[in-house]
Amino acid sequence: MSELQTAFQAAVVASQQRSQRPDNATLLRLYGLYKQASAGDNKVPKPGFSDMVGRAKWDAWNKLQGMSAEDAMQQYIDAIAALDD
Repeated sequence: MSELQTAFQAAVVASQQRSQRPDNATLLRLYGLYKQASAGDNKVPKPGFSDMVGRAKWDAWNKLQGMSAEDAMQQYIDAIAALDD
């Protein structure tokens, strides 16, 4: 496992252990970055109109089309670190 992947996994664990929940916009950004880093470009069909949460998550991930996994990992790590500032 590369140093970046190790740092990414540590950031994922740190995000799950936070005592304070970030705002929804931050959560969606983190979700999109996590999905882009772990699964690549979004190829999942967009959820139906009645699934507002699913659509918001889908949109957050879909906005990152074309971003490399490495860039997504680094941005995720940076975003988690910024929450502690």
